[in-house]
Amino acid sequence: MLPGSKSLLPGLPRLFGFAAMSSVTGTYELQEPLNYRGGTRVQPADGNHFEEVYEPATGRVIGKFLCSGEKEVNLAVQSAQAAFKIWSQKSGMERSTILLEAARIIRERREEIAKMETINNGKSLLEALADIDVSWQCVQYYAGLAGSLAGQHIQLPGGSFAYTRREPLGVCVGIGAWNYPFQIACWKSAPALACGNAMIFKPSPFTPISVVLLAEIYSEAGVPKGLFNVTQGGAATGQFLCHHPNVAKVSFTGSVPTGIKIMEMAAKGIKPVTLELGGKSPLIIFSDCVLENAVKGALMANFLTQGEVCCNGTRVFVQREILSAFTKAVVQQTQNIKIGDPLLEDTRMGPLINRPHLEKVLSFIKQAKEQGAEVLCGGEPYVPDDPKLQNGFYMSPCILGNCEDNMTCVKEEIFGPVMSILPFDSEEEALERANSTRFGLAGGVFTRDIQRAHRVVAGLQAGMCFINNYNISPVELPFGGYKMSGFGRENGEAAIGYYSQLKTVCVEMGDVESVF
Repeated sequence: MLPGSKSLLPGLPRLFGFAAMSSVTGTYELQEPLNYRGGTRVQPADGNHFEEVYEPATGRVIGKFLCSGEKEVNLAVQSAQAAFKIWSQKSGMERSTILLEAARIIRERREEIAKMETINNGKSLLEALADIDVSWQCVQYYAGLAGSLAGQHIQLPGGSFAYTRREPLGVCVGIGAWNYPFQIACWKSAPALACGNAMIFKPSPFTPISVVLLAEIYSEAGVPKGLFNVTQGGAATGQFLCHHPNVAKVSFTGSVPTGIKIMEMAAKGIKPVTLELGGKSPLIIFSDCVLENAVKGALMANFLTQGEVCCNGTRVFVQREILSAFTKAVVQQTQNIKIGDPLLEDTRMGPLINRPHLEKVLSFIKQAKEQGAEVLCGGEPYVPDDPKLQNGFYMSPCILGNCEDNMTCVKEEIFGPVMSILPFDSEEEALERANSTRFGLAGGVFTRDIQRAHRVVAGLQAGMCFINNYNISPVELPFGGYKMSGFGRENGEAAIGYYSQLKTVCVEMGDVESVF
């Protein structure tokens, strides 16, 4: 460890730069509790089973944790309620100062957090660093909004008036996904805390580690103890949180089936929910595009985080005139993607999250072939040369040709590095087929015709649209879906409305009028 450096994690020193070779892959062991309550790491007060934590790059079990039971959830809620009473009474500027400090600490520790994210998630270090940058930018952005939260003043007849107050909801629950563990925790907690709420966060049991670092950072920045608690566990733990009478809101990122269950549970307590669910997004590439940019866009739309991205444009509609040229170019670029140790600087694709998920993705490819699709490249298990990586969960990125709209690979979310190419002839046809899905998270278009670009995105039934780019999500812009991709928005000013409630106050300046 370098002089003066400080480690958040045993066995993982503060990193000021990355060498060309990884010295950490296959060495990390989980040594501390992963629940965070009342300003410190704790073992849960109860629980009925343990979950193992994997390093996807090697397939190693790096530790295990006890899933939190009802007693632990109750304690977390009590801790959050106590902190909420303090935090909600602070001014917006006071909250802003603390959130700015949290953003500064995340930025200062970005390399260390990114490396931990890569160890537990498997995504390349390059991507993890970008995720952490988005994370501190998110916290900084909402720190800027915290001091500007305001209601309205409305003049009424006779000198009377009314005003609205924007007030926090109370204890909010965030339930995260495993593809962007730290970033999703920031996307949910930053607007919640800016509005004066407390939050209990339950990460995916597959990626439980990095969110505890965020909890420690918030505490170091100066939030009241218990304002941001981490409660580890699976579905049962989530149910205890969603049903708890003192939880005011639930924000969930994950699959459609789980989102439906969360909505049902929240409905019993009339709790508002934000749901960011799955997608099967279209990417429409017209013949007048800049082909090189369209190829880059298709790679960005399909292979980030090993394809484990909800808004990925996995249905790539290509105008028939350029189908051959596009297919040749995108296959060539895909075959050049370097797969391997995600902690190496030049690795561009790491392992999938775990073996069951890898097998599920491969089964989609097998079914696609059975239904008549052609594997143009990839789609097979990949075994790196490095002996320590040979039990990792790797596969080669896959491109499917000869696809049709009714194939399972085109209709269902695969959540892996699998691109389906579908030819089209006209703009009207492409738009109709693009919208022929129960999902509506994202969509994209590549064309030089700016009128067509705006016309197409206006017609897309999707919450996030891209013109001549893909998978760009600045924190200033709202993010969320249409249809079964969910509702509510994260990021941007829009998120403030989902973490606060309006109170109307009417003030009489004269005599009370009465009909009695």
